Amino acid sequence: QVQLVESGGGLVQAGGSLRLSCAASGRTFSSYPMGWFRQTPGKEREFVAAWSGGSTRYADSVKGRFTISRDNAKNTVYLQMNGLKSEDTAVYYCAARNGNYYFRSSDYHYWGQGTQVTVSS
Repeated sequence: QVQLVESGGGLVQAGGSLRLSCAASGRTFSSYPMGWFRQTPGKEREFVAAWSGGSTRYADSVKGRFTISRDNAKNTVYLQMNGLKSEDTAVYYCAARNGNYYFRSSDYHYWGQGTQVTVSS
């Protein structure tokens, strides 16, 4: 069992930066590949970034601007977001994966409650 709590969202101007944190509880956290997704009203949850075994993957829309990292000693996963754009506005979720596909939300079993990111233009 893994519990996830996101923080760090907020309102930022276009071109600015935010760092999201995802604090995890549960003894087996370090064994799970982790991901970040985002969702806007009326749309499906969208893959943003994933970390697995030291390898990272990113959606094309955020590549070069966002960085996922994790600190197992702190049971925390981060998403550093730079060069934010208005289209990055969404609720951001972290998740722990127990399936095979890093980009598929249904392969993630544990989810946080989400944190709102709003980018003003």
